Amino acid sequence: MDFTQLLAEVGKGFMAFGWKNAVMIVVALVLIYLAIAKDFEPVLLLPIGFGALLANLGMSNQVGFMKVIYDAGIKTELFPLLIFIGVGAMIDFSPLLSQPSLVLLGAAGQFGIYFTLLLAILLGFNLNDAASIGSIGAIDGPVAIFVANKLADPDLIAPIAVAAYSYMSLIPIIQPPIMKLMTTRKERLIRMEYAPKPVSRLTLIIFPILVTILVALVAPDAAPLMAALMLGNLLREALVVDRLSKMVQNELINISTLFLGLSIGSTMTGDSFLNLKTLMVLALGLGAFVIDTVAGLLFGKLMALITKNKVNPLIGACGISAFPMAGRLSAKMALDEDPSNFILMHAMGTNTAGQLGSVIAGGLLLALVIGVGG
Repeated sequence: MDFTQLLAEVGKGFMAFGWKNAVMIVVALVLIYLAIAKDFEPVLLLPIGFGALLANLGMSNQVGFMKVIYDAGIKTELFPLLIFIGVGAMIDFSPLLSQPSLVLLGAAGQFGIYFTLLLAILLGFNLNDAASIGSIGAIDGPVAIFVANKLADPDLIAPIAVAAYSYMSLIPIIQPPIMKLMTTRKERLIRMEYAPKPVSRLTLIIFPILVTILVALVAPDAAPLMAALMLGNLLREALVVDRLSKMVQNELINISTLFLGLSIGSTMTGDSFLNLKTLMVLALGLGAFVIDTVAGLLFGKLMALITKNKVNPLIGACGISAFPMAGRLSAKMALDEDPSNFILMHAMGTNTAGQLGSVIAGGLLLALVIGVGG
């Protein structure tokens, strides 16, 4: 190789580098900064940011190692399913099973999904893309990726995934002002009695099996995600496979999250990300999150009214899927008003209901779109 060829080879990277790549590298560095300096969902934002950095240096999901993990984990929907097994193993459903009425708040927390779907259609998105954008309202990255991968234009998968995970990490910033605006101090001071009904081990074992069967029969499009979630929970509650339970809560979910983050980041090239459509997706996703929170709080206020102030409306805000962050935030808001007011178990019950609700909502989106298309 002569000097001219060597120079051309060395200059390849610079020739392929444009201003859009520079902007996206700044975005990647911001994500990495938020993960490290601000501790915003670092397990996800750090690999997403680094994947975006690599994508704009010529290592996108179309080449080499990034293509391998993207094709293996995103196209096949493997990573979201593996993550859900780990999430299921972390969830204790006993607060929900002892207070089944909290399911209503979990359902209310999905309202933003369908409102955003309709709004996206009005803004010119087709039904497939609108449903995928609406899935951001689940505030659940695996659900959003699962739905978007089946329905959306490939260029929209990255902004949808980034929006879902970013807004999940920004819960402590986005939700508190809405919670204070939508509730009075008197409502935030409401105490909730918690005399938990004993939940037997048999009930905890039957629950994931029964939910899997019912969802597979009623909403089959949601079955893969729900089955993964319930498998993880069954490993937890069986008490005879402790090694497997710990493994899926740690090694499996950590490895899957790392590769999922890198895969999503690898799609964030300047050409595919810097356009009006992406900005609209991010804005609509934020709107879905806000509407979910507002709807949950309004339903919480309604329950407070019906029960004559036996329900603190703050728990309505954690009817979204971001477990356990949303539940902890609602409990903290109550403690800020009154350090002796403990609503954590109610909040966690609502949050787990939201986790189930987000999966079912994702399945209903798929059923709606596939049904219309069929």
